[in-house]
Amino acid sequence: MKNVLHILLFIITSSAWSQQISEIVIQGNKKTKASFIRKITQVNEATKLDSLQLEQDISRLKRLPAIAHAYFQVQAKEDGSVKVVYGVEENFTIIPSANIYTTDDDEFAYRLGLYEFNGLGRNIIFGGYYQRDIYNSYGVNFRAPYLINKKTGLALNYQNLTTSEPVFLESGTADYKYNNESYELLSLYQFNFTNRVEAGINYFTENYEYKSGATSADVPQNLEVKKLLYKLIYEYNNVSSFYHYVAGFKSILNFQYVTSRDDTLPEFLIGFNDFVYYKRVGKKGNWASRLRLGIATNNDSPFAPFAVDNNLNIRGVGNTIDRGTAAIVLNTEYRHTLFEKGWFVLQGNAFVDGGSWRNPGGDFGDFSDNQNLRVYPGAGLRFIHKKIFNTIFRVDYGIGVTQNATQGFVIGIGQYF
Repeated sequence: MKNVLHILLFIITSSAWSQQISEIVIQGNKKTKASFIRKITQVNEATKLDSLQLEQDISRLKRLPAIAHAYFQVQAKEDGSVKVVYGVEENFTIIPSANIYTTDDDEFAYRLGLYEFNGLGRNIIFGGYYQRDIYNSYGVNFRAPYLINKKTGLALNYQNLTTSEPVFLESGTADYKYNNESYELLSLYQFNFTNRVEAGINYFTENYEYKSGATSADVPQNLEVKKLLYKLIYEYNNVSSFYHYVAGFKSILNFQYVTSRDDTLPEFLIGFNDFVYYKRVGKKGNWASRLRLGIATNNDSPFAPFAVDNNLNIRGVGNTIDRGTAAIVLNTEYRHTLFEKGWFVLQGNAFVDGGSWRNPGGDFGDFSDNQNLRVYPGAGLRFIHKKIFNTIFRVDYGIGVTQNATQGFVIGIGQYF
């Protein structure tokens, strides 16, 4: 008898969810075009009612920078068909960006930007930044993931980046003025809800100008090299969100092949993968972890591609304090909502950042070398606006507990990962 009831329930449920959709209504959108929402969602008037498709559409809408929250409703009509209502709560999407970082050495740098994340009401991202890191830098970015259709888009980027870079020689450390001017074109394609790929080319010129410090007969004091970079990014994303809370897993693989016209900066391959896991803890907690595994051609060069840096991997460590040709980095933190009222959230976090690097020309035994290992626990605060996209003002303070450790603040907008 119990099995019969289960079968009857299954039949009734299946028939209910196989009804024809005769009408779709978009509500709550002010800036985002209804035609754009219809373009990127799966459900339309020609499909049968499918709960899985509805849930995926809502998850897809929540991932858009323009949407703070989304939901659906199903309403029966007199003719036996159904009306589907997609409701959205929009973010404010003209957003400034900022990053500020200091260490015990009183280094100070910042990056300020302004971006529109919902251009033309179609989630086109456009903006630029200005950076002051001893020298002036700037960049302009354009990204339209749905420019052609619901799966295909395009990205264009220009950057003129100038920084003071330490170069690590056997005789000591040298300071170089480094400039990178680049032009990048990427094609964007989404296979399905969880899998996407980016592929493209970057043409750039690197310029190194010696300023002070150690020298070496094998390392030029002035160097300009034109390069081509071929890039492939593959992302698996099964992360869901509820305002500032996130849960799920994603993996991002970044593979690059860089050609060069100078033996001092030879061509090389580089690949790294970020594995990111989020878990809800109770009603107010969120645990987040990121593991990065990276490897590059093991050239014995002072200009190795993986850097140890405040803004990239280890909070509190300083600005580009070391380089390597392979990296293992783990960031893990617990975020807890301390106060929430209306649009405002105050969140605290405790974290541990740790990692190790392979020296240029070295071997994998370098990972266990105490001089390459860095562990930085710390704590921070997040000031969150729930209705403005990515408006998370972040302040972290990391304290090193390994050899030759430093400590310092890292300040920025957006979660660290």
